[in-house]
Amino acid sequence: MDPVIRVENVTYSYPDSDRPALDGVTLDVARGSFVAVLGSNGSGKSTFAKHLNAILLPAAGRVLVDELDTAKEDDLLAIRRRVGMVFQNPDNQIVANVVEDDVAFAPENMGVEPAEIRRRVDGALKQVGMYDFRLHAPHLLSGGQKQRVAIAGVLAMEPEVLVLDEPTAMLDPKGRREVVSTVEALCRDRGITVILITHHMDEAARADRVIVMDRGRVALDGTPAEVFPQADRLRALDLTVPETTDLILRLNAAGMALPTGALTVEACAAAIGEALA
Repeated sequence: MDPVIRVENVTYSYPDSDRPALDGVTLDVARGSFVAVLGSNGSGKSTFAKHLNAILLPAAGRVLVDELDTAKEDDLLAIRRRVGMVFQNPDNQIVANVVEDDVAFAPENMGVEPAEIRRRVDGALKQVGMYDFRLHAPHLLSGGQKQRVAIAGVLAMEPEVLVLDEPTAMLDPKGRREVVSTVEALCRDRGITVILITHHMDEAARADRVIVMDRGRVALDGTPAEVFPQADRLRALDLTVPETTDLILRLNAAGMALPTGALTVEACAAAIGEALA
């Protein structure tokens, strides 16, 4: 594995808390992978996300991005160019009155040349399917469209890693599908490493790897096909499983022998159809 991010025994506590938000977390993130991070409220998943581009710094341990240490001030700019963050509320990340001006904001502040800014803005908007809206007012867009503009604003910095902290939490189902399809395509087609913090199991099922956090520690770590069949363990952590997994586990309990790794609706339907045939 070629790790783009290495998290080594990281501990972090908030001043008003009686227990650590992160408690000895150690893991690597492979370059070009799509990683979903799950956990109930207070599990530490958002705190983990904020350590990946030095919004927060470890109290103990270290975070390395391409071997750059987030705790070293001299590395900070290079790290934030490599790791882009997208948060829950796109309205909090939109700063301009025109879509293309908003996407240009970060490169302009980085001192990028105007011709290069134009190239980056157009390219980023095309990558998220929002180029035709480049002259629109952001406040007139839907929630999913706004979030895609926010993602484009990060892509214009040309990061290696895209960290999304519950980006679909405030969106309707259509907006959620738009955003998750966009970030999955960025990973599969563009090779961008995606780390998606989410509480939606169907979103996590599309990842290469699922990390489940509990009380600041990694409780489960594996492929979706390895993690989601552990339904009892997940429920003990106040989490659910994808609807397809739940259906397959129920049918298997009733005597069928379906593959628990059939996570998509299509794969689940095919497995049931084959078993019935």
